[in-house]
Amino acid sequence: MIAGLIFLGLIVLFVLFLVGIYNSLVTLRNRFKNAFSQIDVQLKRRYDLIPNLVETAKAYMKHERETLEAVVQARSQAVTAEGRAAANPADANAMKGLMGAEAALTGALGRLFALMESYPDLKANQNMAQLSEELTSTENRVAFSRQAYNDAVTEYNTSREKFPNVIIANSMGFTAAPLFEVESKEERQAPKVKF
Repeated sequence: MIAGLIFLGLIVLFVLFLVGIYNSLVTLRNRFKNAFSQIDVQLKRRYDLIPNLVETAKAYMKHERETLEAVVQARSQAVTAEGRAAANPADANAMKGLMGAEAALTGALGRLFALMESYPDLKANQNMAQLSEELTSTENRVAFSRQAYNDAVTEYNTSREKFPNVIIANSMGFTAAPLFEVESKEERQAPKVKF
């Protein structure tokens, strides 16, 4: 009788231990998804600023249509990739697509800002100065959000790889989450805005 109670107690403790691990993994997974939503908010803010920037520049840069169209196209691709990544931040392919689209957008913005240096009237435009300041501020917010996301992903991935967590993680479908990494040299630097 006592041996049966001890055995039952051990089974209950073991089940509670497994439930604790499972709940911990759920908490960490939700934390990194929330961290991605913070990136999502900042990227949407960035994407909303870009059309205003292009429209303001368009009046001054009539002969730079290719560059302006490249920025608009890169923004469109980034918005699409961001939507896929936001739907499932744990999807490595969606995150890779977002990182590539972000790199292309950063490169296109860099070319736009380099061309703007040739237009003194554009540099003096108050609206352009304000948009540039907001874009720079948003780039900093994106960087901080990426850092928070990567910290949350690292904590989640570390927890899911520890023993005995790895057994529960693999059997319950807790897959590794991808980091939001910078793949190109251009993306490692925020667009330089000088007005």
